Amino acid sequence: MKKYPQGIRAAVISRIRAGESQNALSREYGISRWAIQCWSKGDVIPKQRGRKPAKTLAEYKYENKRLKMENELLWGFLQCVERM
Repeated sequence: MKKYPQGIRAAVISRIRAGESQNALSREYGISRWAIQCWSKGDVIPKQRGRKPAKTLAEYKYENKRLKMENELLWGFLQCVERM
């Protein structure tokens, strides 16, 4: 990924705030519109890698109980439908 000097970033951001279009500035400076859009918002998108946080035992028990209840309801529904 290309890194641009702070001077260029500041100039682009100030011109966007003045009302110029991102497309025009992208063509003029040779910078992608996506990069300019991120600069104007002040967003830095972090890369998220790694595992999800582990569930606690209580969460697993709750989910298991909920799934068992759902399973019983579905079996009851299927038995009612077969009778008709």
